[in-house]
Amino acid sequence: MTLIDTHAHLHAEQFDEDRDAVIQRMREAGITDVVTIGTDVPASRAAIELAEQHDDIWATVGVDPHEVGRFTDATLDELRELARSPQVVAVGEIGLDYYWDKAPRDVQADVFGRQLELARALELPVVIHNREAHADTLAMLRDWAKHHHPWRGKRPLGVLHCFSGDVDMALAAIELGFMISLAGPVTFKNATKPVAVAEAVPLDWLVVETDAPYLAPHPHRGKRNEPAYVRLTAQRIAEIRNVPPETVAEATSANGRILFALPEPADSESILTTF
Repeated sequence: MTLIDTHAHLHAEQFDEDRDAVIQRMREAGITDVVTIGTDVPASRAAIELAEQHDDIWATVGVDPHEVGRFTDATLDELRELARSPQVVAVGEIGLDYYWDKAPRDVQADVFGRQLELARALELPVVIHNREAHADTLAMLRDWAKHHHPWRGKRPLGVLHCFSGDVDMALAAIELGFMISLAGPVTFKNATKPVAVAEAVPLDWLVVETDAPYLAPHPHRGKRNEPAYVRLTAQRIAEIRNVPPETVAEATSANGRILFALPEPADSESILTTF
């Protein structure tokens, strides 16, 4: 069995003082792979540099909606060049954020669309950031998936990370070809929508993540998150679905490998004995 953290920011400055120890704890917890996510060009570069030092860390490249105000044609060229690294497994995180609204919404949509097209050209899946922009995010993904994507129906097109929509949105995204990722909020005592999604989403379309250093699961809520804690999210989903934790771990890890085209770990028989 395996367990994968499909979305973290291990290259972030919050890990500068003890990154090696965090990676060691991740491995001791049975986490075989982590995808560290780019949010702008410098972060994407840092993610790649970290991933190129470790066989079990992978990177993405992208500019998230908070950073799109400085996006230019040169930015797109830089992302395309960075994606040449064999450790790059996706374009992201990209999308729309109407909660913080750090850039005009038309600019967010334009940059989102341009990066979707980059992913299609590079034949990479996408990691989608969506916060309080559910309808517009789904509309753009629907147009891209149905009219512009040769993969549709053959393999997952991407993942909606730290999913915050409702069950109807999750099922609509799955129909388009997108996996659903659940993070620490599903463990929170006041969780409602994440719990409903955890119950309803078919297990073969579900992955788990930490979004470390953010959104630490219970009982670490409010503290720095780290990849080892993804076990707590998987365990909570297992409780919600009334299945053994190993079932969720095995399924979400298999899904993560399909999504990001990751190789099998060298020793998959001996891990995840600590649930």
